[in-house]
Amino acid sequence: MANPLKQLAGETAIYGFSSILARILNFLFVPIYTRTLTQVQYGVVTEFMSYIAILQVLLVLGLETGCFRFANKEGENPRKVYSAALLAVIGLNLAFLACMVAFSGPISAALGYAGYRRLIMYVAGILFCDSVTAILFAKLRQEHKAMKFALLKTVKILTETGANLLLFFVWPAQPDFTYPVFAILVSCVVCLALFIPDLLHLKPVWDGAVARRLLVYSLPLMVAALPGVANDFLDRLLFRFFDTSSEQWRSTLGVYQAAVKLAVIMNLFIQMFRYAAEPFFFQRARDKNSKELYAVVMEYFTAFCGLVLLGVVGYIDVISLFLGRDFRVGVDVVPVMLLSYMILGMLFNVSMWYKLSGRTNMAIWITLAGLAVTAVVNIVFMPRYSYWASAFGHLASYLVMFVLSAWLGAKYYPIPYKWGRLAALFGLMGVVYAGVALAQGHVEGIGLRLVVNTALIGLYGAAAWALLRRRYTNTI
Repeated sequence: MANPLKQLAGETAIYGFSSILARILNFLFVPIYTRTLTQVQYGVVTEFMSYIAILQVLLVLGLETGCFRFANKEGENPRKVYSAALLAVIGLNLAFLACMVAFSGPISAALGYAGYRRLIMYVAGILFCDSVTAILFAKLRQEHKAMKFALLKTVKILTETGANLLLFFVWPAQPDFTYPVFAILVSCVVCLALFIPDLLHLKPVWDGAVARRLLVYSLPLMVAALPGVANDFLDRLLFRFFDTSSEQWRSTLGVYQAAVKLAVIMNLFIQMFRYAAEPFFFQRARDKNSKELYAVVMEYFTAFCGLVLLGVVGYIDVISLFLGRDFRVGVDVVPVMLLSYMILGMLFNVSMWYKLSGRTNMAIWITLAGLAVTAVVNIVFMPRYSYWASAFGHLASYLVMFVLSAWLGAKYYPIPYKWGRLAALFGLMGVVYAGVALAQGHVEGIGLRLVVNTALIGLYGAAAWALLRRRYTNTI
């Protein structure tokens, strides 16, 4: 067990460096955005980021995971696999880019942003660059070139940071909601340019048979991922139609997004884990004890996520100061979003069964069920509870998908998860969370509360470690 887990942990740390840097810098810009932009302007940025996130899934065609599967498959040529994926993505995205540029005026007017057609073109450029580099970054992950992956991601992040600093602090005009989007575009163009040597070295060649096999496997994943990412961002898009005060929906959306940003640490760990874990799971699939290993990974992942959740909640008094004063009213939803993201990370673990077994069509029904839950909760409750409906909609949706995926996985690709041990971790986390909540209401002074919360979090860490270590003395 030790060697594969150490490999996974090591690559997670390397991939995580760029992810950590991106999230930290993004987090550090939250005080700037929430003090420079109005609630309405930040709501507009949030809306367009949601469009980008959903369209990225569609325009990559699910080919990242497809590349991992076929590049590791006997009898397949990895160069032909990545060439087919890359050329398919380039062709689709060139067509999309041309359409977005040609119709940028009517699209911006239809969304209520007449006069901002450049914003539509920025989005199109971001999607083209990111979709192409997604395949190239997948190739680096497949080849275990974690350092190069992290270096390129770091350059991209620093470019976006520099562009933001120039626009907000050097550019003489009054900052508006186009600035953050344009900064992302600049970074995406630079990142694509840095991949030119890799493109020249790959010398892409089209193989129709390889492309067909890739697409047959990958398109169901894309169809499944599309409602999945739509599920993550649907609530942002529904604010336009169902928010409590429809005339101020952009303002409420801005407040909600600022609060969600405080849950960034949980998302950070999940993202860095996924970068390393997906190729790791595929490469270990042939090992004799691979399923037992997957169960071990699940338990350590859950325990660490609990530590992250309690850490953010325990220090929320300090962390909330990052937001501008007008945006702090939404901080109470942070624990709900942290728990939601934790369940989402656990869902990634239990959903590997359909990728490893080739039953990717099952993913569609699981994610559609989650999307339906999100839509119902938000449509029914958002008019009355505003962004609280969004937060609990995420939690309910991810929980339903987790249960469905675990149930189906037990039937088609059983992995020996120790559900009792996982439940014990949640119970431990709940007890410590209750202690933190009691301290929040009964301990006077921020300093003393932080001391008490730190002790409680340390207690959780020690107890979780003891619980996990006891099982693995003689396993795998």
